[in-house]
Amino acid sequence: MAELSERAAPFTHAQLADALLQCVRDQDFAGVKDSQNGGQAIAHFPSIDLAVVVFPHNAPPVWANVLFSRDIPQGLVADVGPMAEEVINVTYMHDVTNAAGESVAWSPGSNWDAMDWVAVEEFDKDDRSGPLPHEQRFVSPYPASLIKLMVAVGVCLLVDTAVFAWDEPWDYQGTRKTIDQWMDSMLVASNNDATSAMVALLHAGDLIVRVGEGVGAGEINYLSVAFKGLGLHTLMLSNTQPDGGWRNADGAGVGYLNMTAWDTVRLLWLILGETAPTPPPWLPHMEPPGYMFGAPSRQRLLAYLAEQGLHDVLSSTALAGVPGWQAGLPAEMPARWVQADGSVQVEDIQFPADIRAAHAQASVQFAHKTGTTDNYASDAGYVTALKPGGRRYMIALTSNLGRRYAPHPHCATDWRIPKLGAAIDAWLQEHLE
Repeated sequence: MAELSERAAPFTHAQLADALLQCVRDQDFAGVKDSQNGGQAIAHFPSIDLAVVVFPHNAPPVWANVLFSRDIPQGLVADVGPMAEEVINVTYMHDVTNAAGESVAWSPGSNWDAMDWVAVEEFDKDDRSGPLPHEQRFVSPYPASLIKLMVAVGVCLLVDTAVFAWDEPWDYQGTRKTIDQWMDSMLVASNNDATSAMVALLHAGDLIVRVGEGVGAGEINYLSVAFKGLGLHTLMLSNTQPDGGWRNADGAGVGYLNMTAWDTVRLLWLILGETAPTPPPWLPHMEPPGYMFGAPSRQRLLAYLAEQGLHDVLSSTALAGVPGWQAGLPAEMPARWVQADGSVQVEDIQFPADIRAAHAQASVQFAHKTGTTDNYASDAGYVTALKPGGRRYMIALTSNLGRRYAPHPHCATDWRIPKLGAAIDAWLQEHLE
């Protein structure tokens, strides 16, 4: 891995971290309006986990992960070491629900000091040499439909081991589609039924095996084993059910499905595989065939992400024309979703505003997956400039800023999130092009 230090990048890891901190601070997230707080400003500074890996041309990659929360409203730079390793100065806590299965950490009157937090399973930090910095608690927001990226990885593993095939029909609750069709719907339209079908597939293929019943029930989760083997210790798809259940009501959901921004962006790095400008440095001995699954499956997964129809979190192209629209990361909208009148229709999800002007101004492709609920908004993907030789980077964000903070029914989150995407992209464009 000597090549990582052979040529100077246009900016350092520290400079990128400072830029990300400033981009977040500039958005005034303390001023977000909360519909559960009478439309007043949010009661507590929101939790934002943001990671970026940049691939400058003819230079080594540059990365940074910054985190904000009510505990750290000023922001914290994660220590990930010189080879993009695991975060060592943050203790991630599982998100929590009450007895009714409701998210309670984010209610206006929530008292974090009175809650019983459980740490996300971590790697052995004693493996690192030298003194460890003081660790900061960070409650990891539920990633919402971003978890479908983990499900997709599991499906790819099953296909690559010949347990299933892409063109094989799969029946779920009276509907028959090929696995390819289910995956497309799950990723490009974030279809929850398709997700349940694919979770059921993971169980049917014995990638996840339920053990026992009732209070003492557990699981053998080979997907989690694969993530840990690749150093992605905070990626967890736990307590899902053989019938495809993966949400709170199924005994999974919040507290059982976890993704930090840093491990998500590193998962994307692995999915890029041999197409990544630089191999993942924390796995110096991994050969290209070992990138979790083979090149055909990786290419298929990236193609799904490139067809994403929900540009309403870090990018906001689907929302152009909505009153008060704020431009996000300037991503083009895949043509399959744009109707003759310029509106966007993604399966049964409709964005009625005319987006053609914003689409015409797009300067990047954003191959990504979003996630939104009332309490959460997330987005992660690979950004590439439309012009040759332009910027290219991976970005991942998780937050507790879901639909309850949205200014319009068609919005998935507060406008500050897409504005943050635009600010980051503008900074990178300035420094890379």
